[in-house]
Amino acid sequence: MSAAATPPPLIVHVVHHFDTGGLENGMVNLFNTLPATRFRHAVICLTEYSDFRQRITAQPVDFYALHKSPGHDFRWAPRLWRLLRRLKPDVVHTRNLSALEAQFVVAAAGIRRTVHGEHGRDVFDLHGLSRRYTLLRRVVQPLVSQYIAVSRDLARWLNETVGVPSRKIQHIYNGVDCIKFHPRQLVTGNADPSTAVRPNILPQGFASDDSVVFGSVGRMAEVKDYPTLTRAFIRMLHEHPEARRRARLVIVGEGGDRKTCMGMLAEAGMAELAWLPGERHDIAEILRAIDVFVLPSLNEGISNTLLEAQASGLPVIATRVGGNIELVEHGLTGTLVTPADVAGMAQALLSYLHDNARMRAQGSLARERVAEGFSMAAMAGAYARVYDQLLGRSALPVGAPPRQA
Repeated sequence: MSAAATPPPLIVHVVHHFDTGGLENGMVNLFNTLPATRFRHAVICLTEYSDFRQRITAQPVDFYALHKSPGHDFRWAPRLWRLLRRLKPDVVHTRNLSALEAQFVVAAAGIRRTVHGEHGRDVFDLHGLSRRYTLLRRVVQPLVSQYIAVSRDLARWLNETVGVPSRKIQHIYNGVDCIKFHPRQLVTGNADPSTAVRPNILPQGFASDDSVVFGSVGRMAEVKDYPTLTRAFIRMLHEHPEARRRARLVIVGEGGDRKTCMGMLAEAGMAELAWLPGERHDIAEILRAIDVFVLPSLNEGISNTLLEAQASGLPVIATRVGGNIELVEHGLTGTLVTPADVAGMAQALLSYLHDNARMRAQGSLARERVAEGFSMAAMAGAYARVYDQLLGRSALPVGAPPRQA
């Protein structure tokens, strides 16, 4: 085969599963931004994958499921070994603790160029201090050529707690599509931002022109702590009954806590003031219908939806954890609160209810900050440099992705 016909290097990405989530959304953005002429990609899921993969539009990406059962099912390991031997990847990239053990199989398959990404920690080990998991990470560490941390907080933890040398850690922020995620459109011929029209996507009659819609988007899993946001919303309205006329709550996402939150709202007699539609695929439009974005997580790496909300020109109320501190400038682009603090969250919600000028100023600055520092091209270029370095070739600049119709 001639050099011109040699296919680009194959990067195999190993994850626990591929479904709706921030990690998966970041992978979709990466695949849609990295030029297909530079790298080929395949995704191996230890369990299963969903139709979320259809958001990859810029190049073909093959998906494989190993159908790992819950618990101590190690039948996935020989399946992975055989698949790797068949695919012959140039680089293998695992992500998060749930896929870390795959590095042992990768080494057994004779693959030496490896990457491991840390995107955030789950509720069972919020601060990454579990002795069991720390031991696993330390044992795996010599097998990993390069680590990628999506926040400075995670990079520092890898170095100080896990013991990964700083030379092996690359900090790469997630990117956000500032074309797709943009503020509301202004009224034609009127430059006053207060005239921007709320998209007609919320349920009919749910919100009026002077409503303040507090909203969030994400997996309704325990680590995201949506019950605290729900309790804070209920508390605000109990303490300030007049707020019922304007305050509305939107939580978009699926998960075990959805039923819990809906039950709390119904019991408080506030079900009609909230909209919890489950999973949606029109997030950009929904964000433009929200006035204040709220992220009540117990821990975060770098939240894609927080970046998307900021790109949409929204102020953010977020918990003071993980990468949230790196994205939200307290008092400038939003408000940081203590995690699991219902009273503090309720006060933060109330502080925006009658201050439209503050909402607009913080949202505008948030949009400006994201557009400057979190471009898709910058993210993709950083990943490309990691892969190119492992492959021993010169890095090339990564341009912006092609515009989609």
